Amino acid sequence: MKKTLLAVSFLSALAFNSYAADYVIDTKGAHASVNFKIQHLGYSWLTGRFNTFEGTFSYDAAKPEASTVNVTINTDSFDSNHADRNKHIKGEDFLHVSKYPQAKFVSTKVEDLGAGNLKIIGDFTLHGVTNSIVIEADKVGEGKDPWGGYRAGFEGTTRIALADYGITYNLGPASAYVELNLQVEGVKQ
Repeated sequence: MKKTLLAVSFLSALAFNSYAADYVIDTKGAHASVNFKIQHLGYSWLTGRFNTFEGTFSYDAAKPEASTVNVTINTDSFDSNHADRNKHIKGEDFLHVSKYPQAKFVSTKVEDLGAGNLKIIGDFTLHGVTNSIVIEADKVGEGKDPWGGYRAGFEGTTRIALADYGITYNLGPASAYVELNLQVEGVKQ
């Protein structure tokens, strides 16, 4: 009886794993982006993006809670469409890219909220500090592409406090938080 239960458990685990698909985030085709916005002194929004990043995710529509996400961002690719500001943000007051060339997100748990909505919990490392964050994500869609491949896409948002990552340059209380918006399209491997 024990051998039968063990065999059934093993086969169930194999079946579970066989449905999950692995995807590479399509940065080569520019079908993904990591965008940010932060208030400038409380008077307006400063927006921009990180131009260079890579990542993977695993996803099964029947078991979204088994999904995983792994993204690495090149912090030197920070782009706010203003050369002097980019230089300042990349310097020691903020990202300090010469010391911390990468930011990284690794999921630790995914909650299925239904109707394509996910709560992705994971460790986000920025400026040498790692904290747990929550990304509220929505499935945009999935299906075959015109080139014979298969794709899945998601949108996600999160908000982080700069001080939580050791970035304490004072721009005033309205500028203490950064909102991140992630557009992710993956190509099934």
